[in-house]
Amino acid sequence: MAHISIIGSGNMGQAISGLAAKGGHTVELLTSSDSDKAVTGDIVVLAVPYPKVAEVVSRRGAQLAGKVVVDITNPLDFATFDGLTVPADGSAATEIAAALPESTVVKAFNTNFAGTLVAGEVGGAPTTVLIAGDDADAKALLSGVVSAAGLRAVDAGSLKRARELESIGFLQITLAAGEKVSWTGGFAVAQ
Repeated sequence: MAHISIIGSGNMGQAISGLAAKGGHTVELLTSSDSDKAVTGDIVVLAVPYPKVAEVVSRRGAQLAGKVVVDITNPLDFATFDGLTVPADGSAATEIAAALPESTVVKAFNTNFAGTLVAGEVGGAPTTVLIAGDDADAKALLSGVVSAAGLRAVDAGSLKRARELESIGFLQITLAAGEKVSWTGGFAVAQ
């Protein structure tokens, strides 16, 4: 079983913690007041808003070396809700990977709402977690965590696909904020 550290204790941090525990994994949930506590997980989930990522990476970068780092962020312009804040040819995940060259960064969970992770389904289908990354072993490790909780993991390709995942996340958030879909709903991938 994997040992997972989750940095951030909001809705998503709590939901991912619950699904990891459901799958039999050990979980360490680190809040903002745990800034002096070392990160011990083999998998580290960055469950903080995108504007906080640089601070976490700056403070904990050395602790993240050699670990699988899961970026769940959506780099939205929250002032205007009119687009992503990263360059058109980039993503939050690729920026994090550049800042953490000794870590293996994967993108996942950003296209899911916490409610769908907790419920385990969307519209009667198992919740699907899309995973993008350049390291097959890291993606397989995270896929195992997702599958052990009864959810469906889908390999979305290389880390370059994080841009498209962030666009899907952006669309889903703006639809929910505009009350066109529920915060407990989402997209499902049917087989």
